Amino acid sequence: MSGAPLLELKNIGCYKQKGQPIFADVNLKVNEGEVVVLQGKSIPKFRTQVLYVPQRPSLLPGSPRDFLQAVSTFAVHKRPSVKDKAAGALSEALGVGQNDSGGGSHETFAVAESWGIQPELWDRSWANLSGGEAQRIVVAIAVGLDTAEVLLLDEPTSALDSESSGKVEEHLVSAVKSPDSRLKSVVWITHSPEQGERVGTRFIRITSGGVREDRTDPGV
Repeated sequence: MSGAPLLELKNIGCYKQKGQPIFADVNLKVNEGEVVVLQGKSIPKFRTQVLYVPQRPSLLPGSPRDFLQAVSTFAVHKRPSVKDKAAGALSEALGVGQNDSGGGSHETFAVAESWGIQPELWDRSWANLSGGEAQRIVVAIAVGLDTAEVLLLDEPTSALDSESSGKVEEHLVSAVKSPDSRLKSVVWITHSPEQGERVGTRFIRITSGGVREDRTDPGV
């Protein structure tokens, strides 16, 4: 893949204490169009042009709708995506206004509904959602806002059945490939070799000795 990588890590390490690395000397480049499957005893969480989606969201105050409205006010999420611009142009041509909540909210609701999230779940407290419902909602928000170039997903479907998991996998892989999506790559942490084979284009194992790339079966 030509061009600069979307994400580049150099000499990254994590230590239990001095002289006892969990992993060390990690160097990794993530390029456009890749779904990088990471496996290992411990995976670092990076914050840069990356939106991190944990395996189980922390219990937040309020409802998912409150959370979506809050993060939608962040400056980084106010940049119009290709889909927002297209929706704005269509609204202008038709002489109708766009909802103040922005295109990202509409896209988020649509993605979540396609994954089986009913509208009333957006107004429940996080504590009253199942693990699978919370997972799908958080990932739908990350995808629907369409502002991140890279998603870092930590076991994003661990609480889902195979059918629901398949829908999430298919959507994310398609988004990476779509020219209309701002999402260009996914770093996907999974302990399922079957899932890794379905979604991955590269397979990386992190060990105490550094990073090893597996070209074929990523293993367990």
